[in-house]
Amino acid sequence: MKRSSERILTTHTGSLPRPDALMPLIEQKDSGTLRDKAAFDAAVKSAVGEIVHQQTANGVDIVNDGEVDKPSYATYPKDRLSGFGGVVEDFFSIGDLVDYPEYGERFFAGTTVSRLKRSACDGPVAYRDRAGLETEIANLKAAVAQAKPAEAFMSAASPGVISIFLPNRHYKTHEAYLTALADAMKVEYAAIHQAGFVLQVDCPDLAMGRHIQFPDASLAEFRKNIELHVETLNHALSGIPEDRVRLHLCWGNYEGPHHRDVPLRDILDIVLKAHAAGISYEASNPRHEHEWAVFKDVKLPAGKVLIPGVIDSVSNFIEHPELVAQRICNVARLVGRENVIAGTDCGFATFAGFHTVDPKITWAKFAAMAEGARLASKELW
Repeated sequence: MKRSSERILTTHTGSLPRPDALMPLIEQKDSGTLRDKAAFDAAVKSAVGEIVHQQTANGVDIVNDGEVDKPSYATYPKDRLSGFGGVVEDFFSIGDLVDYPEYGERFFAGTTVSRLKRSACDGPVAYRDRAGLETEIANLKAAVAQAKPAEAFMSAASPGVISIFLPNRHYKTHEAYLTALADAMKVEYAAIHQAGFVLQVDCPDLAMGRHIQFPDASLAEFRKNIELHVETLNHALSGIPEDRVRLHLCWGNYEGPHHRDVPLRDILDIVLKAHAAGISYEASNPRHEHEWAVFKDVKLPAGKVLIPGVIDSVSNFIEHPELVAQRICNVARLVGRENVIAGTDCGFATFAGFHTVDPKITWAKFAAMAEGARLASKELW
């Protein structure tokens, strides 16, 4: 994993707005009604090439494929793993939106999230279909060869986040389900690493899980659960060097009250136990921007790299580059400039077709992040 050894590098969390022409094909594939797979594959390959070009053109150093072929970052495993024949009709409860039900109803009304197909685990889990993974890897390799970014990463769902979106109806315990998911996803993690990409494991379960998966648990009980999630994740990551893995921590990529978000301070010690050198996390939205100060008290372990979000992924405000630079410098002065990479709070389209930031504004925000990183580099070097 590259570090900010000479200047502050830039990256992002993963998902980016899909091209309009691709959206009907993604919905067809997700619902099982896709008739022309060749057309889908060609559209995805073209979209990946364009999305990688857009990233580099707007100052992103460490790029990915924008997750353009996936209906969401957390439900796609149902198409690659066996054991997901169960159907889930309703969407899960989101604790902070439950407290404000009128807003919650307006929030999801008419969105693609309300039509997202969720499956339940109703049988033994195993990795059964590598074709989608291999195509995904090939598309990113081809795009990277053309754009020549500083580095590339590829995202994959963690066992813990899969357990939130694709509920268990087969295994006797949550731990048994997590273990089965870890054993299966180990195939995907290893393939991404062997392809030469940095692996990003998406782990909203370690933060968002507090008000979604375990809303009635005490903090101590929640910490015990995420200890299990990290241990299981580390099992799945065995054999991959820690400096080739980064982890994304998230409290939920939506504009909501977020008053139930667990503080970073209450989970950070467990998160830092993960077999991942890079820690990507929300650090610019109104609920979490203040938490850079946590690192006044918490020493960053040797080898770890922080990837704070310095632009918000749910607001159409284009951040001023000087504000971006301030956010970078706040963290860098505490943990060392070489241990900071500028990132985004979360993805800009975590569910296909669901984005609160206009796609053109997304790219303008990326350009502001790049300029802010240049300003911060002048100050820090």
